[in-house]
Amino acid sequence: MIIFPDLDLDRVPAHVACVMDGNGRWAQQRGLKRTDGHAAGEEALLDTVRAASDLGIEWLTVYAFSTENWKRPATEVRFLMKLNESILVRHIDELDEKNVRIRVLGRRDRRVPRRLAREMDRAVARTANNRGLTLTFAFNYGGRAELVDAVKRMIDDGVRSSAVSEKQISRYLYHPDMPDPDLVIRTSGEYRISNFLLWELAYSELVFTDVLWPDFDGTELARSILAFQQRDRRFGGIKTEAVMTDEPTGLVAPVPIAGR
Repeated sequence: MIIFPDLDLDRVPAHVACVMDGNGRWAQQRGLKRTDGHAAGEEALLDTVRAASDLGIEWLTVYAFSTENWKRPATEVRFLMKLNESILVRHIDELDEKNVRIRVLGRRDRRVPRRLAREMDRAVARTANNRGLTLTFAFNYGGRAELVDAVKRMIDDGVRSSAVSEKQISRYLYHPDMPDPDLVIRTSGEYRISNFLLWELAYSELVFTDVLWPDFDGTELARSILAFQQRDRRFGGIKTEAVMTDEPTGLVAPVPIAGR
């Protein structure tokens, strides 16, 4: 991992979330199968986790499998199920040794294979007391599904409409204790959120990179954090020393960061 001279290690975002996109295109560019691209993305994930831990990031959430990904060909879905199970089995020792706490965010329904569900539960239980990086796998996850499930639980609990507030809704999300992401990174040059953490990323900084996920690593993570540190986060307000300007208030298209 390359640490850029301008990177301020005292201002590293507490929570970084990643949309790991581009595995299929990476494989296609090399004349390989899409599943080969997914397999190649495993090392990118591990390198990113190691770098995040070394940089002092407290939370890392990765979009491993969405509620919409079930629409993909059955052979690809089966491969992804086995790959996610294999990653947990083969790397749990290293993650545990690095004091990483593993969590899983999303729906647990009958479509999730039992073996994978068991390995998820084992990894979560084994690392529950770790106090280093919290690595959250968003699996069978969708931002809209999370909100629907939150509303259903509120109704089941008899929450009155007069009691509904942003804070109350947050209490019914899958992981109420998870802080909102400071930085969301999407690889592969796409400019979409893709139903990821819709409630939580209200004020997240978004960084889009052309780098395909299998080519992403700790250096690219540091590059994204450097872009984050160059942003002026105001959360809808203004700096106290700011004065009125002629700057337009409309939305501006995000500027991607250059890849390697």
